[in-house]
Amino acid sequence: MIDLNLLREHEAQIKDLILRKEPSFNVDGLLKLDHEARSVRVEVEAIRKEKNDLAAMGAKGVTPELREKAQELGRALKEKEELLKKVDDELKALWLSCPNLPSADLPLGNKEANKPVRFHGEKQPFSFQPKHHLDLNHKVKWFDLETATELSGTQFVLYLEQGAKMIYALTRMMLRNNAKHGFTPVIPPTLVHEKILYNSGNLPKFAGDFYSLPNDGLCLIPTAEVSLTSIHANQILAAEQLPIRYTAWTSCFRREAGGYGANDRGLIRIHQFEKVELYAITQPEESVNELERMVACAEVLLKELGLHYRVSLLAAQDCSFSSARTYDLEVWMPGQNSFYEISSCSNCTDFQARRAGIRYRKTVDSKPTLAHTLNASSLALPRLMVALMETYQQEDGTIKLPAVLQKEMDALW
Repeated sequence: MIDLNLLREHEAQIKDLILRKEPSFNVDGLLKLDHEARSVRVEVEAIRKEKNDLAAMGAKGVTPELREKAQELGRALKEKEELLKKVDDELKALWLSCPNLPSADLPLGNKEANKPVRFHGEKQPFSFQPKHHLDLNHKVKWFDLETATELSGTQFVLYLEQGAKMIYALTRMMLRNNAKHGFTPVIPPTLVHEKILYNSGNLPKFAGDFYSLPNDGLCLIPTAEVSLTSIHANQILAAEQLPIRYTAWTSCFRREAGGYGANDRGLIRIHQFEKVELYAITQPEESVNELERMVACAEVLLKELGLHYRVSLLAAQDCSFSSARTYDLEVWMPGQNSFYEISSCSNCTDFQARRAGIRYRKTVDSKPTLAHTLNASSLALPRLMVALMETYQQEDGTIKLPAVLQKEMDALW
């Protein structure tokens, strides 16, 4: 959640930032409900004080007048408390739907305004027309979408021998790399309570975008970020503990409501996919540098694999709901003749920390302060497989993987 005090004190500036991110958000409604909630709260406290003062007077003897006044105050207090609850509930619902403030220097607009900041490598040269990974798979048989559809429905995948080996090998390479960069490996639950999705910012904004088990009160995580955000929920950390860095390999589950375009065939957009995540909790003044550090960590594997990619700074409207600043790593896929996001690296500032209650003390005696949280994909494995298949395809339809990956796969079996 954003800081309401900041909105009250710098209304025009903060309103402008919110509307850069989400032009349709009702900022005026949020301000109105905030003012109303504070006004009613003052009235409630005044009635409570008067009621307590009256009770003190009654200790010396209850008169009919005192009794009547006490009943009148009781009715008034109940009415105002009910009103306060109603206004507080409306305020909380709208506040929880307010996006994080984008960094002031982000490009204005949506996807079309995203700004590539650097490129790595060159496009793979081909003496033939490169094929789509679905066409390549007819020969190499690394995955089976038909059997997966029989098992689970469309947009699921069954990885076969070579494809499965690649997923495990890439995962091991990522986790090893992330550990070198100071990220501690953890394995979080993939089923979490709804409250955990509120903490990360997925609820209420994205209700319906993930799978839920209502009979158990649990939801399948759309990303490990959801679980990792709440590891330190409602804790007060010592400054010496920060930064805290985690890396996690999990399956991720997304309903991906809204249908699919022609460019989303195959492994580009599926309901269940494997991803290695990076997550960090820092002091506020450290989060800017931490984001750059996370991007660099996520880039390492793409460089090792010799893939052509670019790093793009997202425009305000294309940043995720919880993010203040996001860099996307977009890998080149020759079979699609396009760049595709393979990692999203975000600084969520104090937005998730406020929702989850993640605080720290500068010193033993200092007042607790909200920490900053950051997350990054390192990396989304199905799209990485697509990039490798399409980049290293041969004219006869075979695929010659880079030596570093082949060596890792051979070491596993």
